[in-house]
Amino acid sequence: MTETLVPPAAAPAPSIPSGRGRRPYRPHRASRSWQLVRTVLLVVGAAITLFPFYAMVVLSFKPTGPVTFPDSLLPWPFSAEAYDSVFGAKSVLRWVGNTLVYSVVSVVGVLLLSSLAGYAFAKKRFPGKETMFWSFLAMLMVPYHVTMIPTFIIISELGGVDTYWGLILPTLANAQAVFLMRQFIASLPDSLFEAARLDGCSEWRVYVSIVLPLIKPILATLGVFVFLWHWNDFLWPLIVGQSTDMRTLTTGIASLQQENVPLNMLLAGSVIAFVPIFMAYLVGQRYFTEGIATSGIKG
Repeated sequence: MTETLVPPAAAPAPSIPSGRGRRPYRPHRASRSWQLVRTVLLVVGAAITLFPFYAMVVLSFKPTGPVTFPDSLLPWPFSAEAYDSVFGAKSVLRWVGNTLVYSVVSVVGVLLLSSLAGYAFAKKRFPGKETMFWSFLAMLMVPYHVTMIPTFIIISELGGVDTYWGLILPTLANAQAVFLMRQFIASLPDSLFEAARLDGCSEWRVYVSIVLPLIKPILATLGVFVFLWHWNDFLWPLIVGQSTDMRTLTTGIASLQQENVPLNMLLAGSVIAFVPIFMAYLVGQRYFTEGIATSGIKG
């Protein structure tokens, strides 16, 4: 009797569960709670940070009179008499002009000198380069107040007291700006500079056509910082600008406090001093964040 061989039955194909049978993903309840707590903390922190600015603006638009809390923090009654008084005073407009000259010229000078020095320290070869660079960088370890008196004596002997050049010149040598420029330019590929020199470009053409376009992020970042430093600078303008006409906004507003000027006028002056800083940050915000990211990665 012959046996009939029956082939084994094929294993059934694995069935793919349909989407209907799957349980939808639900985030853990603890993670939701943490997100809610984090959002609340961020909102509270932002409110605490912005409250002084809110109070400054609201109180500057209040009529002259006693300040009572919390009624004075309400945006009514509205009055612009403090700003009329500030803009009507010739001395305040003079202080604004002095601060603009001090800040803008210093920004241009610091960026130009630091970018030139950074390019030389990063891409040029000359005897004593490393010694010179680290000696210059050692200035960061010297407190500003130590060199302030010798600097004032030199400026005074040269006749720079109550002058724009005496106010601006000592601030142009910025070791931190040179260091940041050197670190940023050092990360640029050497092949770009070699190709430019093979094409017959001079060093000034290399600096203008290659270096400056590639360092726009760090230029904008340093520009914002230098503008903030000089716009808010108090001690050096107070020492050099001894006359009323040579005061800056910071020293001028401080002098108003000694003259029993109403609070709304002081805060109006503070708002006027704050607006250019805020505008400078808005203009350079994109380059500012890009410069911080690239300097952190390439440095």
